Amino acid sequence: MTSGQPPTEHPVDRARLTQFAPFAPPVYRYDPAPRHTEWVRHYWVPVWDLPGDTAVTEHVLQYPSCLVVISDTYARFYGVVAGRSTVELLGRGWAVGIMLQPGAGVSTFGQSDLSHLADTYCDLVMVPSMEPAIARVRAAVTADPTSIDHHRQAIEGLEDRLDTLPGLTREAQQVSAVVAMVESDPDLRTVTQLCDRSGWSQRQLQRVLNRYLGLTPKWLIQRRRLHEATDRLKHETTSLADLANDLGYTDQAHFTRDFRKVTGYSPGAFARHHARP
Repeated sequence: MTSGQPPTEHPVDRARLTQFAPFAPPVYRYDPAPRHTEWVRHYWVPVWDLPGDTAVTEHVLQYPSCLVVISDTYARFYGVVAGRSTVELLGRGWAVGIMLQPGAGVSTFGQSDLSHLADTYCDLVMVPSMEPAIARVRAAVTADPTSIDHHRQAIEGLEDRLDTLPGLTREAQQVSAVVAMVESDPDLRTVTQLCDRSGWSQRQLQRVLNRYLGLTPKWLIQRRRLHEATDRLKHETTSLADLANDLGYTDQAHFTRDFRKVTGYSPGAFARHHARP
């Protein structure tokens, strides 16, 4: 990559509801080094420079993963937001983020239970494994937030911290595998199916997912459905009845209720406001 190369659309952008909104910031995305794939899903660097008093509200349907985010004004460890995440952007700024693998949050944070972080965050200074990266990331990016080389230097600072951590436990690896199973198979539509394929009972699945992510198995399946729905509504012209059927809903009304409850839009209104121009 050359310095300043514009970012391209990435599969993870299906989570970004306001991807095509006016003044939506570009987001540079990077895959982890091979040695970190069990820890990291990807890195991202949004950069914005908004004119005058322009404000942008970014809406995201978060993946079932904890986040580490360092910006020019804050540094945080985020739990998973069950509904719609909202970020307000003003003026000029940037951030460097890690989307952790679903099972990696516990070890990165340094506690055995992260259910208390669902729908909230803590300052990164409270996370011993990642706190030393704050100054290094800011030193790397501040001079030119659009520089690919500077992004790489910031990511190297994060990777150096990951290298200090022990390997993930077998249970943590299984959590990541369960999430990957749900996200990769649109025909997996019930918790019973997930239990059969994972080898965990429903009670085990509930307990482990709550401890690692503060989530339920049913939430995982619904979130994958809604990610597919938002992606198709942004990029395709499709019948809502056909989309609901493709996603495994019993009828269009059930799909519309789910979609509106989480995103704040009916599917039709979302397509009108947020489809690719």
